[in-house]
Formats: sequence, structure tokens, C-alpha cells
Amino acid sequence: MMRIALGVEYDGSPFSGWQSQLDGHSVQDTLQAALSGIAGEPVSIIAAGRTDTGVHALEQVVHFDTHAKRPLSAWVRGANALLPDSVSVLWAHEVPEEFHARFSAQARSYRYVLINRPSRTGVHHGKAGWFHAPLNVEAMREAAQYLLGKHDFSAFRSSECQAKTPVKNLAQLDIQKNGDTIIFDINADAFLHHMVRNIIGCLVYVGKGKHPPLWVKEVLESRNRSRAAPTFAPDGLYLRRIVYDAKWRLPQAYLADVSW
Repeated sequence: MMRIALGVEYDGSPFSGWQSQLDGHSVQDTLQAALSGIAGEPVSIIAAGRTDTGVHALEQVVHFDTHAKRPLSAWVRGANALLPDSVSVLWAHEVPEEFHARFSAQARSYRYVLINRPSRTGVHHGKAGWFHAPLNVEAMREAAQYLLGKHDFSAFRSSECQAKTPVKNLAQLDIQKNGDTIIFDINADAFLHHMVRNIIGCLVYVGKGKHPPLWVKEVLESRNRSRAAPTFAPDGLYLRRIVYDAKWRLPQAYLADVSW
């Protein structure tokens, strides 16, 4: 039995999220079918994290066990020949059985791309979020500072979240503006269900002047989801990278800079 880790990139628009569905229309189902075709046996994969419907990944990491002996190149080129254009295997690497795509991960980073202009986007439809009114980036940056560090993020947690604890350590929340595009880079040890999109929703509320920056601190300390803004659209959200200990020797994929 061999354990193989893969780096996977995908456009989440055509799928019903990452997690396997009865109709088979998830990224997990699609990738498992392709890998099973290469292995000549059923393959079940475990991912570093689940992404929602419409959320994309620049480098999701998965692992699977198989009896099939194939060159690593077969898991890349062979799988890509069977996958739709919206999913691509970036690399394959044999790992020891102690490696686990989810539990061995040390940190995860996301990027949210937001178009901020009066008219909705056409060219980047499905690939970027959109907000019509002007946003105050400095106010959003000030609000973001209150979220950094180790906190109980219950106020930013979906009611469907299955995480054992709402306490997470948010190490980075950077906000950059380039023309009419605003980029949010968020890094933490782990994330709750809808946590990133709920944070973006609150920062947009601050940016448009509905609340002062200090309001985000009050929402965080309330631990009450009803105090926060609605969950923001998934379109502009990208799982950007999963961080692992160097001992696993995982390849580093070239990551396109989604910023336009």
C-alpha cells in the first residue's frame, strides 16, 4: 500500500463544493473518479480542507492510499487527461503513512478578490466578488487588526460548522487595493465554516460606513453570529496554500497571482 499526496487546482464554479455529494457533482467526486481510472481500483481521497460551492483553489492538498504502483507522473498527467478543464493536478508525491492532508497541515491561507465599482464584473464573473459602493480601505484595515491573534470566532461561524472548537489563530489579514480591485489575504492555523466570507462581509460593512472599525471587535467579543454581517459571496474566494512541515518534502507549486 502506498500513500500519495497531490496538489490540486480547481475552478469551483461548476461544482457543488468540495465534499462528495449523492449526485457526484463535487470536486472530490470528480477527482476520485479520475484517480480510480488511473489506479484501476476505487480511490478515496482526503483533503486539507473543504471548500464551499463556488469557492476556488490554487493549491488544495489531498492524499489517498492505493495498491496500484504507478510512476508519480501518471498521477499528474494521467489524471489530468481524465479530468475536466476546471480541475488540474499540479504535482504528486509519495508520503509516509503518518502524513495526513488535513491533520498534518500547520496553516491555511485564503485570498479574496473583490471588484469595487458601480458596475458588476463581466470578464471576471464567478472569479471575483463585487460591491457597488465605494469602500474605505483604511477603515477596513483598522478593523482587520482586531481580528488578528488567537480568538473565539463563533461570531464568524456558520450554524452548520462541525469544527470541534471555534478558537482559531489568525496570523494574517492584509488588505491591498489596486485600481478597482481589493485583495484580502488571510492566513490562520485553521478556519471555521464560512469564517472567511463572514469576515469579508463585516469588513465590507465597515468599508461602506455602516459601522466604525471598532464594531468588528464588538462582534468578535460577542461570539454571536447574529451580530455579524451576512455571509459574503463565494465567487472571489480562493484557497491559496496549505502549509506543512518541511519534513514531508512536498513540492512547491507555482501559484498564479490572482489579483488582476
